[in-house]
Amino acid sequence: MSPLAKISSAYGPRFAEFAFEPAFTAAVDQHVAELRERLSAGGAELTPPAPDHADLTDYALGFLDALAELDWREPVGHDYAVCRLTAISWLVHRHGLLPEQRRGD
Repeated sequence: MSPLAKISSAYGPRFAEFAFEPAFTAAVDQHVAELRERLSAGGAELTPPAPDHADLTDYALGFLDALAELDWREPVGHDYAVCRLTAISWLVHRHGLLPEQRRGD
């Protein structure tokens, strides 16, 4: 399973929390914006373009490696890593970056 698929599988279910956790929603939104800027997927367009699949995968691998080095364990609430991983998952979902998401196009 690809890193983006693993992250999406693990953190996509957290989208349901957006309905009752406005602070979590805002934090994830900020992480999405930062990721778009970091990966140069931002721009002046009203609807930002999709991030490059390879760039997001490379970023996700590096982030997961850093978490492994820190021996990070997912907390009950929302820390920086949970927000970042949820943001990665949101970008994957929003832009259909997994092969199984693109089949319907």
